Amino acid sequence: MADRIRKVSYYYTMVPNRPGRGAKILSALRTAKVNLLCFTGFPGSGGRAQLDFVPEDGPAFVRVARKAGVKLSSKKTGFLIDGTDRIGACANVIEKLAKAKINVVAMDAVAVAGGRYGAILWVKAKDVNRAAKVLGAK
Repeated sequence: MADRIRKVSYYYTMVPNRPGRGAKILSALRTAKVNLLCFTGFPGSGGRAQLDFVPEDGPAFVRVARKAGVKLSSKKTGFLIDGTDRIGACANVIEKLAKAKINVVAMDAVAVAGGRYGAILWVKAKDVNRAAKVLGAK
């Protein structure tokens, strides 16, 4: 099965890098039955952490997050990838972008049970449309 590459909307927030900050937001989303296609969090600067959310339903996510007091970024664009796990799966994606001279800002990938893998990748906003074309993103 070929990789499926989707252009997705995501939002981020910056929170104090302390235990429970992400759990509070994720709990509010769970209670409101907001499904996330992807979530990632990592340390930022100044004692803060960045939390990135790729919601299945953007408007519902924004409503719930705002109600929970979460200050969100404007809507951004990334690429969500899933496919059959194999040696070089991520390399193939990155090589396509490199050949088109598109820099990857960041990428996170994971292999999961059943021989599958998933990844999220980001390029600069100015490169999103070209990257979508190069990757054949839907």
